[in-house]
Amino acid sequence: MKLLTILFITFILALLGTKILQGNWNFLFSGNLGMAVFIIFTGLTHFKLQKGMAMMVPDFIPAKMFWVYFTGVIEIAAGIGLMIPSLREITAILLIVFFVLVFLANINSSRKNVNLFKADYSGPGMAYLYRERLPMQIILIVWTWYFGIYLN
Repeated sequence: MKLLTILFITFILALLGTKILQGNWNFLFSGNLGMAVFIIFTGLTHFKLQKGMAMMVPDFIPAKMFWVYFTGVIEIAAGIGLMIPSLREITAILLIVFFVLVFLANINSSRKNVNLFKADYSGPGMAYLYRERLPMQIILIVWTWYFGIYLN
């Protein structure tokens, strides 16, 4: 849930910034900027924590490192797409699908007790999945739907 801090702080700062600079609360811009910064940050972590992320990929999927880098690029592209009004809605739809698919990798990761930071099997396991990851995925999906589709 610590990652959500990036989302919320960016949103609040953008909201305050739009109020100060434009004279109104721009929720659409601020919400999408918050998610864009969040998803770009997580995309960049695919290049820093690639070994741990590769351990999350289910065993039946080949070329694990390819998928780690590819999904990192996808996340960065999604962050950019959310900030382009003509691409926002399709980006949000695809990002929601992506969040569902990533949750499947999180289930696999939790079952195997993957520790992303150490790239070993000393992670928190299934308790983390239910206590933190599932609520976070729900927040990300609802946030993306609200700011990327509903308000758009």
